[in-house]
Amino acid sequence: MFNLISIIKLTVLLIIVIVSAAYISLIERRLLALVQHRYGPNRVGPYGILQVIADMIKMLFKEDWTPKFSNKYLFNIAPIISFIYILPIFIIIPVTTNIFLSKLDIGILLFLALAGISIYPIILASWASNSKYAILGAVRAVAQVISYEIFLGLSIMGVVVKSKSFNLIDIVESQKHLWNIVPQFFGFINFFMASLAICHRHPFDHPESEQELVSGYHIEYSGIKFSLFFIGEYISIIATSAMIVTIFLGGGYGPILSSYLWFIIKLIFCIILFILIRASLLRPKYDHIIAFSWLVCLPISLVNLLITVFVCLLSR
Repeated sequence: MFNLISIIKLTVLLIIVIVSAAYISLIERRLLALVQHRYGPNRVGPYGILQVIADMIKMLFKEDWTPKFSNKYLFNIAPIISFIYILPIFIIIPVTTNIFLSKLDIGILLFLALAGISIYPIILASWASNSKYAILGAVRAVAQVISYEIFLGLSIMGVVVKSKSFNLIDIVESQKHLWNIVPQFFGFINFFMASLAICHRHPFDHPESEQELVSGYHIEYSGIKFSLFFIGEYISIIATSAMIVTIFLGGGYGPILSSYLWFIIKLIFCIILFILIRASLLRPKYDHIIAFSWLVCLPISLVNLLITVFVCLLSR
C-alpha cells in the first residue's frame, strides 16, 4: 500500500511540474510583453490562459520531421533525455520539513550529478543532427557548462559546511532563524548565475543564440521533439528555482503564512526573476562569459568557502 501511495504522489508531482512548466512559457511571454509595452498572448481564452493548450495542439500536429542525414536513434533519444533528466530532483526537494517524498542524505550530490547530465542531450542532439550550426551550439554549451558547473558546486559547499549535511531537509532546518542568503550572499549570487548558465537562460543562452546559430543545437528539430526540449528548459528553471529556495531562502520558513505557501511564494519569485533578467539584460560576447566564470566567479566561490570554513572553526 505504501508503494502505491508513493507512486500516486510521484505521478501527481510530475503532472504538476510538467503543467507548471508549460504555463511558465505563457507567464514569460506575458511578462516580456509587459516590459516591452505590448499585449502578448491574449486571444485564446480569458487573458490568453488557453494559449498553452493551443501551442500544444500546434506542436502535436506539426510534421515530426527527421532529417535523412541524421543519426535517427540518437536524434530521437536526445529530446527524451532532455525532458526527463532533471525530474528526479523533485523527489528530494522538501516543500517543508514535513512535506517531502524522499529524505536522501546525499541530496546536494544528486542535484550536482543531474546538473552534469544536462550537457549530454545537447551533445547527442547536435551530433545526431549532423548540422554545423548544431555542432557550434554544442561546443558552446560544453564549454559553458564545464565553466559554470565548477562553481555551481563550490557555491553550495559553504552551505554544506554551515549546516554540516548534504541532506536538503537538514539544510532547510538550519535556516530556521536566519536564511542562508545572508551569511552566504556571495554563494547565492554565484549559484544563481550558474543556474542561469546551466539552464541556458539569457544572458547565458549562447548555445542557442538565434542571431548567430539560428537556434543552435535543436535547429533540426520540430513538432513533439522540439516541444520536449522547450518544456525541458522550463522544468530546469523550476528545479533550479526550487533548489535556490531550499538552499538559500529558508525553504518553507517565513512569518504568518503556512510553510508550503511561503515555499510557493519564494519559488514564484525566483521564476519571475529568471524571466525579468531575460527582459532587462543584453547578451554579452561569448568569450566574456567564459572569462567571467574563471576570473571572477571561481575566485569568489573559493574565497567564500574558505571564509565559511574559517568562521565555522572559530565558532566551535
